[in-house]
Amino acid sequence: MKRFIERQFEQWKEHPRRKPLIIRGLRQVGKTWSVKAFGKSCFDEIAVIDLERNPAWQTVFEEDMNARRICADLEILTGQKIRPGKTLLFIDEIQSSPRAITALRYFYEEMPDLHVIAAGSLLEFALKDISVPVGRIQFLQMYPLCFAEYLEAVGNAEAASVVLSPPGPVSQVTHDYLITELRKYFFVGGMPESVQAYVDTGSLRESFEVHRELIETYRMDFAKYAPHADKFCLNSVFTTLSRSVGQQVKYARLAGGYSNPTLKRAFELLCLAGVVRKIPSVNPAGLPLGASASPGIFKVVMADIGLMQTLSGMSVELEYARNDLLQIYRGAMAEQFVGQEMIVSQRGELYYWDRQAKSSMAEVDFLAVVDGVVHPVEVKSGASGSLKSLQLYLDNYETSGKGMVFSVRPYAELPDMKMTFMPLYFAMSATGGRYINE
Repeated sequence: MKRFIERQFEQWKEHPRRKPLIIRGLRQVGKTWSVKAFGKSCFDEIAVIDLERNPAWQTVFEEDMNARRICADLEILTGQKIRPGKTLLFIDEIQSSPRAITALRYFYEEMPDLHVIAAGSLLEFALKDISVPVGRIQFLQMYPLCFAEYLEAVGNAEAASVVLSPPGPVSQVTHDYLITELRKYFFVGGMPESVQAYVDTGSLRESFEVHRELIETYRMDFAKYAPHADKFCLNSVFTTLSRSVGQQVKYARLAGGYSNPTLKRAFELLCLAGVVRKIPSVNPAGLPLGASASPGIFKVVMADIGLMQTLSGMSVELEYARNDLLQIYRGAMAEQFVGQEMIVSQRGELYYWDRQAKSSMAEVDFLAVVDGVVHPVEVKSGASGSLKSLQLYLDNYETSGKGMVFSVRPYAELPDMKMTFMPLYFAMSATGGRYINE
């Protein structure tokens, strides 16, 4: 299964200012598989140090922080040589040993020619409790398969190249094919095991079973990363958020019987675990957008559209049969899709615009920064006349870029209205994501 992050691994390998690399990402998103595949294809050998499967190996990092001594000990444990320039040293499940995270700086300082990659589940919880060696480590975020990667996985690289190309008109045959595949992606999602189950069997039900297993794994993780939190509250908030995509989040509505501080704590833990992504409201008048992020006005997208589908409990038979993708689950699936694609294209930074005026409340689904220009993004099935919020935004922010409207309609430019209508499948490309496979 080809992942576009592998190209970024190759660029890291050849970079003259390379540093030890930490791969962040949701559990079961494919970090270990991708790093091993990269190691096997681009190095003479790969030394895998799994600190969760071999907890006794953590003692290697409990002594002095001499990088050469650590390598010598690891050679004894693995039975293989670790040679700079020839070996990829891969420390997996590194969150099991905070000392191992600290040791990465010494690999950079004492053995700069050695290629070192680390990865782990629930890594954010370990990083918040230690002093991260700033300036001596690089980070790379890994996400579920985007739609283009999904198309590669089901065997259509040509279709993947279309959705990563600059948006424009496509033939009716191509459009219909991409819409059909996008409907499937809405339900299969981008978790590698779910995609593989669908590729192997052709059954959506098999992918749904993978979703249920993954969700249960995340729920079991709650006790690990939140030992002092109420796991029943976490479970309730997790489920409620999957049904709240596209809506402004109010803590009091997330679960009954809990105080706002308890609900806020649960929400923050789910964000830290990576299963939920907070999308703050911002003032789009200046960059960076995050500088004006509102702490109290926000909405969410889930980590993966397939997990959202299963966790929400929606009726698959009813929703899958809808003709318009924008109508599936009241439009929330389409907004989740665009948000999920934009998290990748916007390199993890995603915001929206919300006007809280008594006389004229308005909201634009997302904001995309492309080449230093802020573009408002709407996910709509209606005609252009229904885009009142988008038009209000464009009237208020005259220096804004063109409005992007994603739907199932064919590509069309409306220069007089300063808008471009694009099919949903161009969400990645239009918002800056063409770089991912370059």
